[in-house]
Amino acid sequence: MIVTYMRIEDEIQSTNFEDNYHKAAINISYTAGWLSNYFKVYFDKYNITQQQFNILRILRGQYPKPATINLLKERMVDKMSDASRIVDRLIQKELVSRCTNNKDRRAVDIRINDQGLAILSKMDEEFRAKEILKNNLSEDDAAILSDLLDKLRG
Repeated sequence: MIVTYMRIEDEIQSTNFEDNYHKAAINISYTAGWLSNYFKVYFDKYNITQQQFNILRILRGQYPKPATINLLKERMVDKMSDASRIVDRLIQKELVSRCTNNKDRRAVDIRINDQGLAILSKMDEEFRAKEILKNNLSEDDAAILSDLLDKLRG
């Protein structure tokens, strides 16, 4: 069986890498952008961003317990995101609600609402990461790739 795929050299039309470490770093960065663009189609359909989706998923995992902004920041995939601003947008879209923390009145709790849960449920039915990956990676390949990425981050 012959497996064909686009090599990073072909994708960026360059072979000018300092070494394999440089090539791997470019490939990881390129692939992250490629995946992000692929996912964007699904997020756009529901008028949310990847970061908003990430926060909704975190809140669903916490449900029915609320989350603080600090908890969201800790658990977000994109650590550079402004969680407060993203939550404000989700409140405007009526997907989450903000309430005062019972233990610390200075703290604010964020909770996903029924509309937010419904959107995630619809998205779960339409989209699975497996669908994009299984065409080019076996489940064992995906496990090895995940382990290697964990190892990279040390």
